Amino acid sequence: GKVPASSILASAPSDKNLDAWRESGCRTTHCNLEVLQESTLVFLATKPHVLPGVLQEIRPAVGPHHVVVSLAAGVTLQTLQRLLPAGTKVLRLMPNLPCVVQAGAMVFSRGSWAGDGEAALLKSLLSSCGLCEEVPESYINIHTGLSGSGVAYVYLFAEALAEGAVKMGMPGGLASRIAAQTLLGAAKMMLETGEHPAKLRGDVCTPGGTTIHALYQLEKGALRATVMNAVEAATNRACDMAED
Repeated sequence: GKVPASSILASAPSDKNLDAWRESGCRTTHCNLEVLQESTLVFLATKPHVLPGVLQEIRPAVGPHHVVVSLAAGVTLQTLQRLLPAGTKVLRLMPNLPCVVQAGAMVFSRGSWAGDGEAALLKSLLSSCGLCEEVPESYINIHTGLSGSGVAYVYLFAEALAEGAVKMGMPGGLASRIAAQTLLGAAKMMLETGEHPAKLRGDVCTPGGTTIHALYQLEKGALRATVMNAVEAATNRACDMAED
């Protein structure tokens, strides 16, 4: 709600990609240069292999008044700055899927010529989509492994939670809703209390109780090591994609 839909101009090659923008009340075009002519803050949300061609196309229209934000995975600030005019204010942003429901986790890094004002503007706009943090660029691939791909790990865990309840006799729909609310509540407590998750986990455990017996089974299954390995694997893959 920070920017009127009528102030947003979206460009894409096909009408199919623009339907959602039109339904939201935004203006649309098939001309990337038109976006540059009418906007000062420009988001580049393309596939990584498409981005160099787009940058080559828009380069003549990019001026010192533009702020260019790239969402393309694996495309470094150094590459963006090399393919755009010298002095262009560039930032690199990595969101995740829950941005769609205003509960995302986003990180961004600024290029050589982007200052505090540009960083503050981006953070202010994106705060309505969830958590937004400025980080060193080296953290962006880690964020991909932790949060970008991490959403899928959580869905897998939620599925397993619900299936465990189904195994014990609870209907599947109810089990899925309770699993989702359990994850939501646990995450909210972490954010609002600021406590380390180990402290909150300890608060749930009572001597000889249900939770410690369940946690023992998770430890036998090496849950923590497996999840850590998953984050490492996704991070390494993001680094490989950047090199490609």
